[in-house]
Amino acid sequence: MSALSTGKIKNLRACATARGHFTILAADHRDALRVMIAPDAPNHVPAAALTEIKLEIVRHLAPAASAVLLDPIYSAAQALASEHWPGGTGLLCALEEQGYLGDAFSRRTPMLEGWSVEKSRRLGANGVKILLFYHPDSGEAAEAQEVLVRSIVEDCRRHEIPFFLEPISYPLDPKIKKNSPEFARARRRVVIESARRLSALGADVMKVEFPLDAGHDSDPGLWAEACAELNEACAAPWALLSAGEPFETFKDQLPVACRAGCSGFVAGRALWQEAAKLSGTERGKFLSETAYRRLRELSDITEEYGAAWYDTSRLRLRFP
Repeated sequence: MSALSTGKIKNLRACATARGHFTILAADHRDALRVMIAPDAPNHVPAAALTEIKLEIVRHLAPAASAVLLDPIYSAAQALASEHWPGGTGLLCALEEQGYLGDAFSRRTPMLEGWSVEKSRRLGANGVKILLFYHPDSGEAAEAQEVLVRSIVEDCRRHEIPFFLEPISYPLDPKIKKNSPEFARARRRVVIESARRLSALGADVMKVEFPLDAGHDSDPGLWAEACAELNEACAAPWALLSAGEPFETFKDQLPVACRAGCSGFVAGRALWQEAAKLSGTERGKFLSETAYRRLRELSDITEEYGAAWYDTSRLRLRFP
């Protein structure tokens, strides 16, 4: 159960719509964005190119979002300093480094060197986000990730800034791929049990993957059942993560999650990924028309079906 101070409440309201929904634009991608821009030579994509496209995304889409998730290296300060930053939009700052420590089946999340909850608050962020590779059966790796979560929870409590936690599931068996039928059979338990364990540690908002793989499980009844189970397990308000899904797939998932108790979405590539291959006026046209329309469609779904983040028995208030 999340304990909210008045400072956290103020910041959460800054990241949500007037009705308490999260309609959050994600543009904190770094290595993944390099691959989208130049799949054959991602290491040759200059920093300036990352900043340029992120600022374009902010320019065209941020006014329609309740908040924007950015990284502190290439985009957060740059966006705040730009003439296109919308005054009524919240800012979330990603604090994890790209990739993971350890082997691919015992993953640990490295933190960005030189960045912290306190520094993000001083930058002007209304919240911080951590992407956390997590599998409930990974033993010491899971325990180490939980230690990291507890430390961020404490830092966020101290500085009265909300903590958005994003657990990412993965298979333990090196012979199994995440998009395989084998992992699809385990995904529901892994995603829901991860949400159960990690939300209990004190994160303020959970950014959660859809609990089923749409490529292998397409039954709407099963979707609704899994999302209801996820909502019951989660001890904090939760938003649905687009997780690289195609837009049409994510648009189908979102109302199911919202009807189950989800408070909105955090979407990145599902909105704007095609823009990475475009430039100049073509990129601007795509962002201002197609990506903007997508964002408005998701926002409309959330406003119709979503639960307000504050309208839940999960919350308890803490006043200093």
